[in-house]
Amino acid sequence: MLETSARLLELLSLLQTPREWSGAELAERLDVDVRTVRRDIEKLRGLGYPVRAVPGVAGYRLGAGTKLPPLLLSDDEAVAVAVGLRTAAGGTIAGIEESSLRALAKLEQILPTRLRRRVWALQDATVSMPAGTPVVDPEVLSTIAAAIRDREQLRFDYVTHGGNDIRRAAEPHRLVHTGRHWYLLGWDIDRNDWRTYRVDRLRPRTPHGPRFAPRAVPELDPAAFVSYGISTAPYRYRARFILEVSAAEAADRIPPTVGVIEAIDEHRCLLHTGAPSLDALALYTGLFGFPFRVQEPPELIDHIRVMAGRMIAAID
Repeated sequence: MLETSARLLELLSLLQTPREWSGAELAERLDVDVRTVRRDIEKLRGLGYPVRAVPGVAGYRLGAGTKLPPLLLSDDEAVAVAVGLRTAAGGTIAGIEESSLRALAKLEQILPTRLRRRVWALQDATVSMPAGTPVVDPEVLSTIAAAIRDREQLRFDYVTHGGNDIRRAAEPHRLVHTGRHWYLLGWDIDRNDWRTYRVDRLRPRTPHGPRFAPRAVPELDPAAFVSYGISTAPYRYRARFILEVSAAEAADRIPPTVGVIEAIDEHRCLLHTGAPSLDALALYTGLFGFPFRVQEPPELIDHIRVMAGRMIAAID
């Protein structure tokens, strides 16, 4: 059986997981009786930790309080947090680098030697390539996230792909991160349709617009909808191919910024993509290395026939 102080820390660690615990479950994990669990719960409350009783299940969970409880992590969780902080230090959100490095320094200071060596080994073995993309103001992300949470219309100035300054109003739905850019998916008030917006080109205006009732979301999930919006919709030619490989194998080669992949069966999938020219569509799809068939547009089929004849003639 754990000593009282060690047991309180173990109890606090269990309560930090995102679930409800019954008194019996906590007693079993701590190897004590239920009355001891109740006493320990009251001790945590006396220390300022808001342990809430869950109605109906005679259980407990840790609520939000006025101070941050000690963060108790497993070995793998501590390494994951350290690696995540190091990655965030070179990420796409402006100003987060210094905060991430400060948090990482605090974490490394208290890591056991065995874990510190694992973190250092990962850092020494890893080289990060600069994203080469505009960073996003964290205040803008927070403003958008709050509007999504509160279901308030978002009014903003926006720089289009062509460099024009416009004003938009939208009902924000989700933020989507592709690894290189942040996008907002929302219902455009003026266009009366779902649209995607690059967050680094967006400047919110205050105050926000009125509250709105949530709309039925697009048939595609938000990530797939944004993928279609940036890989297919903006282009002159929109194409659909049947790839003779599984959706999982295609996704390993084709990023979501290039096209949307839909499984047909275990061995085939659909690729939706777009390009400014038929040449680009034909050549880029052929370079994936997968057997494929063109579904649309019809003019691409004729264009590939002409290209194939030209290629064969070059080696005949």
